[in-house]
Amino acid sequence: MGLYIIAAIILVPLIEIAVFIAVGGAIGILPTVLLTVLTAVAGTMMLRQQGVSLVMRMQSELDAGRVPEQDIMHGAMIVMASLLLLLPGFVTDAIGLLLFIPPVRDALARFIISRSNVVIVQNGSVRRRDAHVVDLDEDAWSEKSETAGETSRNGAKRISPWSDDETPRP
Repeated sequence: MGLYIIAAIILVPLIEIAVFIAVGGAIGILPTVLLTVLTAVAGTMMLRQQGVSLVMRMQSELDAGRVPEQDIMHGAMIVMASLLLLLPGFVTDAIGLLLFIPPVRDALARFIISRSNVVIVQNGSVRRRDAHVVDLDEDAWSEKSETAGETSRNGAKRISPWSDDETPRP
């Protein structure tokens, strides 16, 4: 991961310089500079417009008692898009403009989430979202004991609800 970041730090400015030279040669220096300033202003305006609507959607989700997971991801990408538009350069501007398109943000969010280990902290307890984990409430599970007659705090026999038999295994 660190290697990719170092490569991006080196390559992105080099690519931007090459594109600046090409665009400046094609349309001139002044139009190139004005176009760069225009994209920065556009990024600021788009952040304001889309940011306000996103905050309103997140507030309505929170008011309904739901966690605005998707909206949080979209918010992070809108901020990233705005930052990319504020940076001088046509490549970063193109990426920033793409991030303002909702279907692109959805696809990118799915890509990031599919490769992430999501940890949910709710009411002081930590839960991990994992395809191999069965998420149960605290009172919905019991431990399987090494001795057949051992019981849990509530008096129930400590047996997994998914076991085929009630005989403890070594």
